[in-house]
Amino acid sequence: MPAWILAAASSLWFGILTSISPCPLATNITAMSFVGRRVGSPKKVLLAGVLYTLGRCLTYLALGSLLVASLLSAPRVSLVLQKTMNKALGPILIAVGILLLEIIPIHLPSSGFAQRVGERIAKWGLFGAFLLGVLFALTFCPVSAALFFGSLLPLAIEQHSPVLLPALYGIGTGVPVLGFAIAIALGAQSLGKVFGRLTKVERWVRRITGAVFIGVGIYLTLLHLVRVWG
Repeated sequence: MPAWILAAASSLWFGILTSISPCPLATNITAMSFVGRRVGSPKKVLLAGVLYTLGRCLTYLALGSLLVASLLSAPRVSLVLQKTMNKALGPILIAVGILLLEIIPIHLPSSGFAQRVGERIAKWGLFGAFLLGVLFALTFCPVSAALFFGSLLPLAIEQHSPVLLPALYGIGTGVPVLGFAIAIALGAQSLGKVFGRLTKVERWVRRITGAVFIGVGIYLTLLHLVRVWG
């Protein structure tokens, strides 16, 4: 399989996993519930879901593209990254895998600022849905930060892809959100079922992904050490 196809599929998967992780999952459902109470009709709820998703996608695309392009455009930084990224990728994957498996639990303090602002923005209707997508995309928790900064960015830098891979990541984060919008449009009972199922699936998906990350990270680290010692 060509490396760029694997990188593209991985970026999309990182986005999906980010969106169904506990903190972003609760945030996405809260945001759609805020907007759903304001816009009223099922059609507008679906439209709000699309706009919220668009806000998240564009934010991740802009942030990822800016960071990757900035690092690659600086000659010295780019040269250092090209030389060190393959060496650092193994330990990075191990660290991300440890976070995904919650071997070392990390809890970030939350002031509830984003939620309070989100409640106000939700009053703006459909336009507020787009702004909520932007706001909550920038609210990172340990898992989403690990996947974005620890997995997507190194991969995008390694593949010299400041646009495509961040865009696929953003699309991945939006796929489950559209499912939430449909569930909200159908009724609260459907939303509860979707949330329950995703919570169960996410736990196993995250553990499997974390184990794979650690395994691949150990392999890449040992491979690099063999080359150095050889």
